[in-house]
Amino acid sequence: MFDHLQRATLATTPTPLEQGPVIGGGARLWVKRDDLTGLGGGGNKARKLDFLCGDALAVGSRALITVGAAQSNHCRMTAAAGARLGMEVHLVLSGDEPDVATGNQLLSMLFGAQLHFTGTAQSHWGELEIARELLTGELSGAGLAPYSIPIGGSTAVGALGYAAAFIELLDQFDASGIEPSTVVFTSSSGGTHAGLLAGRAAAAAAGRAVPGIVAIGVAKGVNIGLPDIANLANQTLDLMGLTAVRIDPVDVEVDTRWIGDDYAVPTTAGDNAVRWAAANGGWLCDRTYSGKGLSGALGLAEEGRFADEDIVFIHTGGWPALFSAGGVPA
Repeated sequence: MFDHLQRATLATTPTPLEQGPVIGGGARLWVKRDDLTGLGGGGNKARKLDFLCGDALAVGSRALITVGAAQSNHCRMTAAAGARLGMEVHLVLSGDEPDVATGNQLLSMLFGAQLHFTGTAQSHWGELEIARELLTGELSGAGLAPYSIPIGGSTAVGALGYAAAFIELLDQFDASGIEPSTVVFTSSSGGTHAGLLAGRAAAAAAGRAVPGIVAIGVAKGVNIGLPDIANLANQTLDLMGLTAVRIDPVDVEVDTRWIGDDYAVPTTAGDNAVRWAAANGGWLCDRTYSGKGLSGALGLAEEGRFADEDIVFIHTGGWPALFSAGGVPA
């Protein structure tokens, strides 16, 4: 399914599957440690960048451009990928340039990326994408042949990373002798979700038993059905050569209750989950992504959704944001 595709081999995989404590309703928590993918401090974007950067190298690009919020994990990891591959990296970021770089911005600069601040709000993704497209045009005119990556790396090429991750996860279930009912994870730009659905569909078509998939939406886009995750998953299956395997839109479940006021605005439940993860598993979650995602998993368990079942939470990373202004709950 993946051998015919270009990969840059940036992620350290397989990542561990750790057993956690029993949570609400007697659910047995397992944590898929995709915060330990290695590249530039780890996180889920390393899996996407394996395929995105493989594609960039295949088409002869000499620079990477991407876009994100001020403390974007995806941007930080793209900067690290460029450092590994010897490619120039340009990051289009929300907000204004700070007096002192912290968290993901500090690491991105250390990796040698050029940061372009737009002054836009963190949740105004449309404006950020326009700025990315304008910068792509400028660098193309300068002859850099840039490879331009949308927010979160959420393209069909990027989603291949989580199609492969789902197969990896099934192999770990077999090795551990468990049959989890559900995989829960954080969703913002939709690529991780689409990849997991594509991997699940591919595995089911091959006759393997597969768990359900529940996304915890932490951005308004995925919460209102944008992007079309089923369509993106089907495009991913096409790249895998599985054109006869399709995603049914009813398989796309996004729990929209955990975002709070807006993207990147902390919530009480999310902050409680950040503290819970640190105290109960030594796991580092951030307030924008993994903390809110975990709050959804814990909340669903308290509601009895996973009573006496094994469930998996995919920890998608984000710890560097803890070291930015306001990055740690009071």
